[in-house]
Amino acid sequence: MSTIGGILQKESKHWVGQQSSNCTHASQMWYLFKVMSFILILGTTHGAFRSRRSVNPEANMNISQIISYWGYPGEVHDVVTEDGYILGLYRIPYGKANNDNSAQKLVVYLQHGLLTSGSSWVSNLLINSLGFILADAGYDVWLGNSRGTTWSRKHLYLKTNSKEFWAFSFDEMAKYDLPASIDFIVKHTGQKEIFYVGHSQGTTIAFITFSTIPKIAEKVKIFFALAPVFSIKYSNSPLIKMAYKWKSVIKLFNSSRLRAFDWGSPVLNWMHFNQTTSPFYNVTCMNVSTSTWNGARDVLADPQDINNLLSEITNHIYHKTISSYNHIDFLFGLDVYHQVYREIIDIIQGTL
Repeated sequence: MSTIGGILQKESKHWVGQQSSNCTHASQMWYLFKVMSFILILGTTHGAFRSRRSVNPEANMNISQIISYWGYPGEVHDVVTEDGYILGLYRIPYGKANNDNSAQKLVVYLQHGLLTSGSSWVSNLLINSLGFILADAGYDVWLGNSRGTTWSRKHLYLKTNSKEFWAFSFDEMAKYDLPASIDFIVKHTGQKEIFYVGHSQGTTIAFITFSTIPKIAEKVKIFFALAPVFSIKYSNSPLIKMAYKWKSVIKLFNSSRLRAFDWGSPVLNWMHFNQTTSPFYNVTCMNVSTSTWNGARDVLADPQDINNLLSEITNHIYHKTISSYNHIDFLFGLDVYHQVYREIIDIIQGTL
């Protein structure tokens, strides 16, 4: 490595010393690039970078492989939405200790958040991954994947690299993805009701679905909302701040209430909503029993936004604020079992 560093340092100094000539500048820059490229290739093929950290074997696994890696049974199902998207739906039918697959088990559906996938629920330590915890507790566990995620990038007739494929927002996830997944699970398992756990965007689409599609809401026994996001008026997230600067790319609604995606013109909004502006969603219309957990240090699901949300939930059965938690701790916190997951199981058991 010292030899490589010396070469780069020497070439860098030589390049800086030639800045007076544009031609020489370009030539030396190109030469430096060639040297660095050669070193990278050499390191990759001949082990020049032997000190690289070893890669976690799960890093290159899909969800089924992660489940199998830890010794759990797994299934994968393709669910087709009404508008043609094909979603990957994963299942852990039972745990290591409860391996009797003949008995009918209570179903728990887990829905991931923004920029993640169903693998979120099986990627913490084994004793802190909710998918495995619930399976070992005797539940039939299902992991959802919204359209556009790694495991849901197929369509009946649209190509994945087409603009048409990506022309969706959380509205479509709530209108098509969640109903299709829940209907599939209910039919496949024979259960009339399921328990739903959502994180971040997984709560957003649930609030929309359960408040606008009663026939789906009737199939949910309890809605467990982790780091719920229904408005982002007070959010200090860098991602949200960046989105505000790029209003031409990402449109957000600076409001204490959630509204549907604004398609940018009265005509397009009329085509989608039968009105010239995008409609607001009304959480008070949701009649599902709901338990919520939020983090006091969460910059995305800000406590002020949470307070506004809680005041609108009509059938609210439990709430807890965890002072030390941020947005991602609900998935990867080392004490998440004791802070959240154990309470979810206790609430489920209390309904039996």
